[in-house]
Amino acid sequence: MSSDAGAALPARRFGWEDMFVAPDEDPRADGPGADERSVLAGELRYHRRTLELKCAGLDAEQLARRSVPPSTLSLLGLLRHAAERERHWFRRVMAGKDVSRIWPTGDVDEPFTGAVADPALVAQAWTAWHREVTFAERFVAEAPNLEVRGHRGDRMVSLRELLVHAIGEYARHNGHADLLRERIDGRVGR
Repeated sequence: MSSDAGAALPARRFGWEDMFVAPDEDPRADGPGADERSVLAGELRYHRRTLELKCAGLDAEQLARRSVPPSTLSLLGLLRHAAERERHWFRRVMAGKDVSRIWPTGDVDEPFTGAVADPALVAQAWTAWHREVTFAERFVAEAPNLEVRGHRGDRMVSLRELLVHAIGEYARHNGHADLLRERIDGRVGR
């Protein structure tokens, strides 16, 4: 039995009142893409906005709240991880920039283990994530085509491959974010 088995969780209800947004008010809807680049960029933008929605309106303690012991998973950890991955994918891999990690402690799990309930840390995470997303969106928009290649370890990857990879990673983590957010305040979403 878990240590919080008796903790009162919000009642689970199904309906729009628990959803983040009603479908006709969803800020993530961009409409259909005209070509492959706009489809991939639009899908990635949708998943980025989803993570942003899952974290919206929460204070530092709520964002840093861990899922279940011994996991270090939290919404703040996911946001910090997403910022670090954006930096890696687009600055290092695709743009070939020699940039350090955002949280250069030497601990690869730092985005999660260092996600503590500190408003300054939350602000830093949002700033880093927005900065890296802005760089990535500009890189994708200005790339001559989706066959632009970057170095991912010892192999070359195309921008197309990287976009598909990023969409998959965000989608997976947004599933985690769904469960984390529901545990915090009962809100569910898509």
